[in-house]
Amino acid sequence: MLLVQCLTVNYRNVSALRDISFKLRAGALVGLIGPNGAGKSTLIKALLGLIPAQSGRVLYGDRPLIQQRRQVAYVPQRSQIDWDYPTTVWNVVMLARSRHHGWGRSPSRQSVQIVGDALGRVGMLDLKDRPIGALSGGQQQRVFLARAIAQEADLLLLDEPLAAVDKKTEALVFQIYDELKAEGKTMLISCHEWGGILNHYDELLLLNQQLIAQGAPQEIMTPENIQLAYGLLPHQKHFHDSVEPLFFC
Repeated sequence: MLLVQCLTVNYRNVSALRDISFKLRAGALVGLIGPNGAGKSTLIKALLGLIPAQSGRVLYGDRPLIQQRRQVAYVPQRSQIDWDYPTTVWNVVMLARSRHHGWGRSPSRQSVQIVGDALGRVGMLDLKDRPIGALSGGQQQRVFLARAIAQEADLLLLDEPLAAVDKKTEALVFQIYDELKAEGKTMLISCHEWGGILNHYDELLLLNQQLIAQGAPQEIMTPENIQLAYGLLPHQKHFHDSVEPLFFC
């Protein structure tokens, strides 16, 4: 179980996240939603210890998450990755195995098998020797999902993993999420554009610098919570069927 208690993050004395507390049960598929600037990426980075928190704690089981890096896989936003870096699909995914066979050492047969299986699972094995920068946006997202799978972590934190993917890839990705959930993996997924996909999640975290609500999608997406998070009026409650840029994270 992931336990977050009273997490507060400031940027230059300006509050980015205020007093965030929630639990994620093992094997849950959880969507993180909220308007632009709500702090979704900040929350994921704070959970990982990539940015400092002013207060609060993040536990995985009974120990701080930051002490269990091997147990967590992180997929950053596409904009945070240097796609011009001269490396291949295979090498990107093999990086996930470095902590298993050691930095600078040749990968074990087990690691080679795991990386091949992960790429096959996302439909990218045939492109294993292609430069990462030569892929489409959706293919790049699948490669980083394969890297997360190859790490064999129990907790996956994914920041906008559905950005730049088509509907076919989206369906494949959710199929993989369901398989990972069946394996007992816990996933927290920041949503880029979430119209029509909310019911794929077991739970949602609705965020706007503070936690507005947590629960099943049909329970928390009320007109009142939508207005609190997005500043929309109750009669606009069907906005999630829209594709306006307002709903991008």
